[in-house]
Amino acid sequence: MHDIRAIRENPTAFDHDLQRRGLSPLSAELIALDEARRGAVSAAQGNQERRNALAKEIGAAKKARDEARAEGLMTEVARLKEEGPALDAAQAAAARALDERLASIPNRPKTDVPEGADEHGNVEYRRFEPTHPWLEKGRQHFELGEAFGLMDFEAAARLSGSRFVVLKGQLARLERALGQFMLNLHTTEHGYTEVAPPILVRDEAMFGTAQLPKFRDDQFAAGDGYWLIPTAEVPLTNLVRESILSEGELPLRFTALTPCFRAEAGAAGRDTRGMLRQHQFNKVELVSITAPEKSAEEHERMLACAEAVLKALELPFRVMTLCTGDMGFASQKTYDIEVWMPGQETYREISSCSVCGDFQARRMNARYRSKDGKPAYLHTLNGSGVAVGRALIAVMENYQNPDGSVTIPSALQPHMGGLNRIEGPKI
Repeated sequence: MHDIRAIRENPTAFDHDLQRRGLSPLSAELIALDEARRGAVSAAQGNQERRNALAKEIGAAKKARDEARAEGLMTEVARLKEEGPALDAAQAAAARALDERLASIPNRPKTDVPEGADEHGNVEYRRFEPTHPWLEKGRQHFELGEAFGLMDFEAAARLSGSRFVVLKGQLARLERALGQFMLNLHTTEHGYTEVAPPILVRDEAMFGTAQLPKFRDDQFAAGDGYWLIPTAEVPLTNLVRESILSEGELPLRFTALTPCFRAEAGAAGRDTRGMLRQHQFNKVELVSITAPEKSAEEHERMLACAEAVLKALELPFRVMTLCTGDMGFASQKTYDIEVWMPGQETYREISSCSVCGDFQARRMNARYRSKDGKPAYLHTLNGSGVAVGRALIAVMENYQNPDGSVTIPSALQPHMGGLNRIEGPKI
């Protein structure tokens, strides 16, 4: 959510930032809505102030035994009372119109975000290549998984339809091992607090992190005002909603391993084979809550924590700074980590780390009390640490062997009971 006061103070800067995201200038429209809101507030306040003044005049008239004047004043009070509900309704409607419009506008990009219309405008930030030789080309994960008899898309389709999978045996254990490995890394080495949050949340929580109302069609509604979470970002970030923290409590760092649910409404025809784009998947989420002056530093720290997962697994990856046209709605700046997939012979996103400034905090009314004692809005950050299903894909494709087996990375072997290989059929 944007700050209308900041827009009024510098409408040119606001319009410039929106233009960088490919949007037309909106400051004039927003200021007009705010003027209407202010006018409605003024009218309602004027009505109440006049009634208060009349009450004093009525008292004075009665004290002076001027019944005719008192009666006339009471008639005016009655008229003002009748007008009151309509004025209050107009005030609420004007405020709602402004808030709804503000809520529909994406966050302003930071000045160092590259400008571009889509993913072609993204800029490489850095990359990591393991010291050992890594595959440039190989079989795709679903070819390997189906050959093992441990990755069953047909059974999943009978159960739930397309974009689901049933993992069995050693592949199911490998996915579980990946999630446990990531959680242990983030909690023991990176200082995140593990949280087991609800995976059903209310409208207010989805609004707070900006999934609603704009991206309603991408979500799974569970009925009675509940939604299945698209990511643990939603419950973790909303842990601080409607609260005022002390500066000494910051930063807060949370992590969770949860199922995630996405309708993928805008992804028809994309990645229909395999596990790359599923309606249900597991992900380890990272969320940080910071003071404003610390959020840029925390963004780099979060990125490094997500990178540490792939480095420990010795998977080749690159980090991309997303351009203005490819960033998420709530983001000020986003880094995507893209892992190498030999089966597709390309890099694919496995983590997205974003700093949102006070954009989500305003929607959640999440504040902290700074050293001067005045409440100020918090800054929020979120990132994948990382997507477990895509990590499974990356491990399978990067650690495949000519005989069809898959080697278990050494970092995962303690979580696999010492198993170092998933055997496949001879090729």
